[in-house]
Amino acid sequence: MPPTVASRPRGGPGGRSPRECGDLPFVIRRDGTWLYRGSAINRKELVCLFASVLRREEDGSWWLQTPAERGRIEVEDAPFVAVELDWTGEGRRQVLSFRTNVDQVVTAGPDHPIRVAHDILTCEPTPYLLVRPGAGHLGIEARINRAVYYELVALAVPEWVGCRRMLGVWSQGHFFPLGELPTGEE
Repeated sequence: MPPTVASRPRGGPGGRSPRECGDLPFVIRRDGTWLYRGSAINRKELVCLFASVLRREEDGSWWLQTPAERGRIEVEDAPFVAVELDWTGEGRRQVLSFRTNVDQVVTAGPDHPIRVAHDILTCEPTPYLLVRPGAGHLGIEARINRAVYYELVALAVPEWVGCRRMLGVWSQGHFFPLGELPTGEE
């Protein structure tokens, strides 16, 4: 029986794993700026090319990986930033689509959930959107920028999630909590 796509060895030519190049001098800043040797990569086409070969491993490490080679890079937060929101419909029929800083359009839903993390010291919310799966349970996310987050909050509605009253948004029939409502508020 011929191997399926899932059972084929991944990697380079002839099924070999890509050659590891160690640490590469790339950094992706929290604001989505890509740096090479400390200098910003200003050509968007080049950033988009690198973004297309970005991988995340189960241990949380980030790699640029081609079929022949792979090297570890540093990512300060999420590698992408959601910079634009488009929505259609309302309520449970609402559909939220985001454009990232690398011009990828991602529609929030069961395969692309929205989550909100809170800073341990300040409790400030930081929202994220899953752009694509990574290895294991760690996905590749876009941090939702502040302006887009404010648009989400404007679309938010109260819903019960378990025993807690949450403020959140609907997309593709799924509710994504943005924060908990204080008791007695709507």
